[in-house]
Amino acid sequence: MRTGAAAGHHGYFHAALQYATDDELLAVTVPFLLGGVEAGEPTVVAFGERTAGLVRAALPAGSGVEFLSGGDAYARPSATIRSYRRLLARHVAAGAAQIRIIGEMPAKAFGNTWDWWARYEAAINHAYDDFPLWSMCAYDSRTTPPGVLADVARTHPRFALPGGGHRVSPAYTEPRTYLSEPRPPVPDPLQAGPPTVTLAGPTPGEARRAIHAADRGRLPAAEVDDLVVAVSETVTNAVRYGRDPVSLRVWGGDDRIVVTVTDAGPGPKNPFAGLLPATDSATGGRGLWITHQACNHVAAAPDDRGWTIRMIAGNPAVPAA
Repeated sequence: MRTGAAAGHHGYFHAALQYATDDELLAVTVPFLLGGVEAGEPTVVAFGERTAGLVRAALPAGSGVEFLSGGDAYARPSATIRSYRRLLARHVAAGAAQIRIIGEMPAKAFGNTWDWWARYEAAINHAYDDFPLWSMCAYDSRTTPPGVLADVARTHPRFALPGGGHRVSPAYTEPRTYLSEPRPPVPDPLQAGPPTVTLAGPTPGEARRAIHAADRGRLPAAEVDDLVVAVSETVTNAVRYGRDPVSLRVWGGDDRIVVTVTDAGPGPKNPFAGLLPATDSATGGRGLWITHQACNHVAAAPDDRGWTIRMIAGNPAVPAA
């Protein structure tokens, strides 16, 4: 039996918590967590160091609340979805009638990589809906950019309020609609200069060699190897499921490698492609899933040449202008 505001709700009860003071954060978070513990529900916090410290200090000793590392929990969107689904499945298998989680993304997510975290926030309305989950995503309005807060309102059905109440988000947009909207990524500064490598009609083998040619030996070998796999999969998808012409561009920098693959097609039909595991390999979904697992940032959008996927290995977290 589900408890609290999610009582009687079927599936995922997804809320945002937008706060302007630490007291506002604790006024919602502490009762939410203690209510879960009192009801015998698995109750989890995935905050960064500062906010986790505030919550720990406000809870009674031995509260029974589980703390995860917020930074580790939110590394890459597709990996986060995979990790949370495993956590939720374990609790349900153990008999949980409801799981409560409150988390926050690291500040670096609000820069040039926010586009894929916004897609994450939309996608989880579907990805977690087969679990009895009640979760809150906390956003500090003092440090969160206005554009991010606008996306929060569109990707969360409701906002949590002190006293256990909620208000409906009038801007909420259904996940398929939100994910189908064109969302061009913020250009990486490296893209302002000429590419290190440009290939027309590349084969997967040529794409792999292009990545190695652009590597200056400053990135960890494992990250370069992951990018090689991702680019190979993306080129294979573009050739197999996209439209000619297909082109590859690579920019090599001191701390990252940026790659774009463009074909003249309209892009994948599945708006969840890359974020959720694909069950049908006939559309290239498995390749996109692998790509999202392997890179530090993946963005895709239509442009004047067709459909472009951009992949970054290394440090993509350049603050947005």
